[in-house]
Amino acid sequence: MAEDLIIQVGDKKTQYESLMPQIKGLITGEANLVANLGNITAALKEQFNWLWVGFYWVVEDELVLAPFQGPVACTRIKKGRGVCGTSWEKGITLIVDDVEKFPGHIACSSASRSEIVVPVFQNGQIVGVLDVDSTELAHFDAIDQTYLEEIVGFLDQL
Repeated sequence: MAEDLIIQVGDKKTQYESLMPQIKGLITGEANLVANLGNITAALKEQFNWLWVGFYWVVEDELVLAPFQGPVACTRIKKGRGVCGTSWEKGITLIVDDVEKFPGHIACSSASRSEIVVPVFQNGQIVGVLDVDSTELAHFDAIDQTYLEEIVGFLDQL
């Protein structure tokens, strides 16, 4: 696929439906993980213009910053700490409507108001998380969860 996106306007579901095959096309046939993570974050950031979109990858006993789009970020996160570390620990997607109300939230950017974190599984093990931040309160919902979980699922198929 050409390294160019067709940006869809409209409701959230329509935007995801347009973006999904484009992301799949960008990463299919590419074995390099960093390239694939980079293209996924860039495609999501370009389509939705969220504050921050990126991955943290499990390295020994920490999540370590991986490809992302947005302001500079925290480099390392311990298991169970903040939204990312909690998602990793529990193995579930977390949607946080107001990050200031999340116990132990790590404020990498004061502009972040809401967040969704999706664990990335490979061969049944959590290998990282996809983290997305918005400047709007309660920005993420079940639609985001469904499609973002499907997107990170593409990585398990490579």
